[in-house]
Amino acid sequence: MRTMAMVKRIFRQMFRDKRTMALLFVAPLFILTLMYLVFNGEQADPVVGTENANERFIEKLKDANIKVKEFADVTDEHNLVVEEQLDGFLQMGGDTPKLTLRNNDPSTSQALQMKVKQITNAMQMSKQFQKNVDMEENTSLDIAYVYGDEDTVFFDVLGPILIGFFVFFFVFLISGIGLLKERTTGTLERLMATPVKRGEIVAAYLIGFGTFAVLQTIIIVLYAVSILQIVLIGSVWNVLLINLLLALVALSLGILLSAFAESEFQMMQFIPIIVVPQIFFSGIIPLEGMADWLQVLAKGMPLFYAADALQDVMYKGLGLADITGDLYVLILFAVVLIILNLFGLKKYRKL
Repeated sequence: MRTMAMVKRIFRQMFRDKRTMALLFVAPLFILTLMYLVFNGEQADPVVGTENANERFIEKLKDANIKVKEFADVTDEHNLVVEEQLDGFLQMGGDTPKLTLRNNDPSTSQALQMKVKQITNAMQMSKQFQKNVDMEENTSLDIAYVYGDEDTVFFDVLGPILIGFFVFFFVFLISGIGLLKERTTGTLERLMATPVKRGEIVAAYLIGFGTFAVLQTIIIVLYAVSILQIVLIGSVWNVLLINLLLALVALSLGILLSAFAESEFQMMQFIPIIVVPQIFFSGIIPLEGMADWLQVLAKGMPLFYAADALQDVMYKGLGLADITGDLYVLILFAVVLIILNLFGLKKYRKL
């Protein structure tokens, strides 16, 4: 009864605070939509100038979505690239083709360099084959995909990670600030002065804030899958289960860390320490290229396991049996944090 009374009080406080409700339910959808639009925007085709390139090579460049401008008698390719606003300039006259890149955007330059190399190598191999084998000029190639298909875009891989991150971040923030208000207003001390048990207080906060975390998780997942059309190959129930466990971890962590903050500003200071590293080690940046000690550090963060499980289910279509390892680790995080919360409340009980 005492636990449910505290849960009802948390419900009333949350419903009265319209800005907190908006932060919990509207903000994640807005940011997720914004990132969807940014990452799914059409990529501008690179512009390349050519000199002494034959028509077949130019057609291959155009087939690779490269805009081509032809030039003759170029003496200074560097000035030409700058003046004509070219992404690159390709000279084909010598024994070895020369590609001059403007490189104002390294990612565009690398992609352009890769495309030109592929086309050049394909043309050279075609000439070698034609010397020895009587083959048709145009050959077909069957392409198969283990995950995704020819329509797969970068956001399809990034989307599952973002869903988990938004659940983690906003639940962590709301729960931490919610308990902090209880402390700063003296409500927590008054509760601890009554016969109510620490376990009942922790259970009340987990149930109270957890109910909103469940609603937020359901809304984010359904919005991402139904409205934004984020790829979902596996079961939506598994996606909900992963996010609910992650929300429980974030909830417990937020409540625990609020004990070390004296104001809402200090609670916000935990974000660059606790939340930002979760982004770096969630899989958005490939872990394989990181130092070994960083890879070990990543495995100490709950979002690493949630993101891995979400990608396995949503993008790869794996089942519950394939993600049990990640789920067990999330459960372990939640249990440890709940136990720490029980001990953390000790200092507020005045004998």
